[in-house]
Amino acid sequence: MLRVGLTGGLGSGKSTIADMFAALGAHVIKADTVARDLMHPGEDVFDKIVARFGPEILSPTGEIDRPKLAQIVFAGEGSEQRLDQLNAIVHPAVIAVQMDWLTQIAESHPHAVAIVESALIFESAYADSKRSFHRILLVVAPDEVKVARFVSRTLAGRTVSPQEQAALEADARQRLSHQIPDAKKAPRCDYILDNSGSLENLQQQVRKIFVELCELAREH
Repeated sequence: MLRVGLTGGLGSGKSTIADMFAALGAHVIKADTVARDLMHPGEDVFDKIVARFGPEILSPTGEIDRPKLAQIVFAGEGSEQRLDQLNAIVHPAVIAVQMDWLTQIAESHPHAVAIVESALIFESAYADSKRSFHRILLVVAPDEVKVARFVSRTLAGRTVSPQEQAALEADARQRLSHQIPDAKKAPRCDYILDNSGSLENLQQQVRKIFVELCELAREH
């Protein structure tokens, strides 16, 4: 089985590309989906996050309100320390789920291409990218494109005031500032996917890379 890491900054389009690989036949797990599941009430991660950041991060239904949590973590002085504290709770748990999943795929599909989609393959202090993956794919796009995508995804079609729009853009840039720039990650990756053009161009890149990954998977 070939273990593949798929990474990229906020708004780069990792999730879209992961779905493209899945449609071609790859096995895919998304770190953000795993993290969301672990943040549900009753989970150990949920309890630890609430204990650290307080009940004010909860919605009226008792779920973690992720926008509220993000506002606390990323805003103002000390944001880096708060982010480290959140990552120390979430990352080890997410990585453990990913490793169990990879083991299961290896046992049931020994020639599979198994892709872990995660924004923080290089940023996380709790993972060894060289040991975890046979190949790493990086999705790149200009920062202004990433910011626009983040805002569009957050608004989901809603219309907001110019002030709210500016606040969302500032939030996106703040989050990007905590991530390693593409230029520094690129030399550590095996494939670069340019997601600054058309969807058709992106699909062509994905198909070409998937053919190569399948050949490598057969060798492994």
